[in-house]
Amino acid sequence: MHRRRRTALLLTAALTAAAPLLTACGNDARPGAAAVVGGQRITVSQLENRVNEIRAAQQAAVPDGAQYEQAIARTGSLTRDTLHSMVLDRVLERAASDAGVTVTPKEIQGMRFGLEEQAGGAEALESAWLQQYGIPPERLDGNLRLQLQAQKLAQRLGTDTSRPEFWQALSEASKKLDVDLNPRYGTWDDEKSSRVDAVTPWVREVTGAAGAQPVA
Repeated sequence: MHRRRRTALLLTAALTAAAPLLTACGNDARPGAAAVVGGQRITVSQLENRVNEIRAAQQAAVPDGAQYEQAIARTGSLTRDTLHSMVLDRVLERAASDAGVTVTPKEIQGMRFGLEEQAGGAEALESAWLQQYGIPPERLDGNLRLQLQAQKLAQRLGTDTSRPEFWQALSEASKKLDVDLNPRYGTWDDEKSSRVDAVTPWVREVTGAAGAQPVA
């Protein structure tokens, strides 16, 4: 169980911090979209709602105002990081589907139970996932599902989630989905399955208690 927990932690870190090269970006024909993945829009509103969920969970976990401000300062790129995760989740879903990988609710609960035992309870696990990976409690089961998808995909490929073969499968899925980011959030590199910051000095990101919103 310890090895499975370590794998999940490493994978979460990898999926939220993949690295970057510049590629072609989206166009203005997608009003109101933060990104388009496989023809499906991730709207700016959906992105802002997800960011607000994280900020609300952070504020509830750290009631002290000064500590909350420190938490905000440590996650100043939260909007862009959150969009990266939302897009990468869909890329992983596609790669898993292409490989015939499925995950059952029983498997998710089994993984959660094991992690809760190691963390010292449900609240401790939720706090750890929020602090380390920016996953609010209501998104924890969904994130664990993605961890299991990634692990089972790697097994299907005869590799593990740190190996190039695994990331090549994500790259192929990324290309099939034709990811198109709103330029204000950067660009998407299919080869790295990662969001890349565009050089846009006229855009700044403002974060606060109500959420993080990029403002031109």
